[in-house]
Amino acid sequence: MITKKNPVLTGFHPDPCILRVNEDYFLATSTFQWFPGVQLYHSKDLVNWQEIKSPLNRLSQLDMHGNPNSGGIWAPCLSYCNGTYYLIYTNVKNFHGIFKDTHNYLVTTNDIFSGEWSEPIYLNSSGFDPSLFHDDDGKKYLLNMRWDHRVEFHDFAGILIQEYSEKEKKLIGEPKTIFKGTPIGATEAPHLYKINGYYYLMVAEGGTMYNHGIRMARSRSILGPYEADPQPLLTTRNNPDEPMQRTGHGSLVITPQGDMYVAYLCGRPITQRSRCILGRETCIAQVVWSDDGWLRLKDGGVVPPKEYSVSLPEHKLEPIPVKDTFNIKELPPHLNTLRIPLDEIGSLTEREGYLRLYGNESITSWNKQSMVARRLQHHNAEATIKMEFYPETLQQMAGLTVFYDTYNFFYLYMSSDEMGHNVLRICVRDGLKFYNPLNGAISIGEHSEVYLRAKIDKLKLNFYYSFDNISYNSIGGDLDIACLSDEAYGEIGHEGHTGTFIGMACQDLTGSHKYADFEYIEYKGK
Repeated sequence: MITKKNPVLTGFHPDPCILRVNEDYFLATSTFQWFPGVQLYHSKDLVNWQEIKSPLNRLSQLDMHGNPNSGGIWAPCLSYCNGTYYLIYTNVKNFHGIFKDTHNYLVTTNDIFSGEWSEPIYLNSSGFDPSLFHDDDGKKYLLNMRWDHRVEFHDFAGILIQEYSEKEKKLIGEPKTIFKGTPIGATEAPHLYKINGYYYLMVAEGGTMYNHGIRMARSRSILGPYEADPQPLLTTRNNPDEPMQRTGHGSLVITPQGDMYVAYLCGRPITQRSRCILGRETCIAQVVWSDDGWLRLKDGGVVPPKEYSVSLPEHKLEPIPVKDTFNIKELPPHLNTLRIPLDEIGSLTEREGYLRLYGNESITSWNKQSMVARRLQHHNAEATIKMEFYPETLQQMAGLTVFYDTYNFFYLYMSSDEMGHNVLRICVRDGLKFYNPLNGAISIGEHSEVYLRAKIDKLKLNFYYSFDNISYNSIGGDLDIACLSDEAYGEIGHEGHTGTFIGMACQDLTGSHKYADFEYIEYKGK
């Protein structure tokens, strides 16, 4: 018996879809505007997880040029049937206001570890959170929530089902609404399972903030009608003191021994229902059958446990390295770019042992922005980069960013002043407000090689710089990073669904693509 504390995947890992194939377990999570699309993890024991190559790693599979913040990949669904892995995903092109442009696709592979998946098959655009169900009669069905843009109706209009023809590679027949949800509302994230003669439908409800939860429904027929469980499977909507909040949006897996687990998301606010700067994370809990045929948390109640245990042999894994250096051919899976692949903005071969980023559009761009970053996974963390840069104008910038999205970020960067001297500046965007806590710049003279550091202590950020990696100078003072959270978005009239990243960035607003070279990024968390 091995025990693991939740969350099992810390930092930005929302909307988990879990799958077992023989003795292997896989977890897929949403990536939104970050590239490549879909974080994919492998485990042998449901406790130790190792990231493997992302399935959507080509522009032909996933083009997110111009996608809004928190657009892109929503709620992927991973499934398996007769030697083939299936991945369903949504590329959200727009979701502000009453309309949502949500295009759903399918890719497949016979080798999930290779990262070589097929070109996408377009399915529909009627809503988001699609999943694929493989029935035991050989038929396949697509499920997704249906979006209703009409202002006089509830926008979450229920769960649709439609048959998918593998031979024709398209949906066939007519879609049917099989479940409208409960009075909690916001019914989404459908996953279908056939167990003990019933079709069990798992959905999320209540929206992905503090009212979130998971509800089950069941039917003897795949097309319904579906009877809703009188109580949620799990939720913390009525438990504000719990350290893990926003619990919901899950999927099921059964071990060879018959034990059943649900993977679900949570958010960990710094204080009671405040800001979740790490974003939504992945947890696991064991579930059991009740006497009346509903799933229940093994520990009882509806509040998910802080840890879970598994009766499987432990397979320990090497952790992600503290320091990422760049004498490599491709970025490791935990380093991501924004919206487009690295070869559109940089190179790992132009200078041996360095990541070269070519300056492109501004740090607020939704199109071609040069950034490589990793998830913030701890409430107390430190990140350091070593950079070499030769700016020629104030419009050329490169440095270290603590980044939620283009509306909310902190950026310590090197640039040039009017006298041709290298300087360090800080740019902060907090919603609709820009400011520079320095009220100017720090001259660093002829220094072109610099170490930049960020220290995070819950909601406090401090920046530092050094020329020798020994003596560090504080710059900018204490900075409040409460804006780096989904919760901050209510203040500017949009929605945010991601989490905080720390990484390297380069811009050239002259259009001449001045580059910066990065030797490493180091991340320490506790």
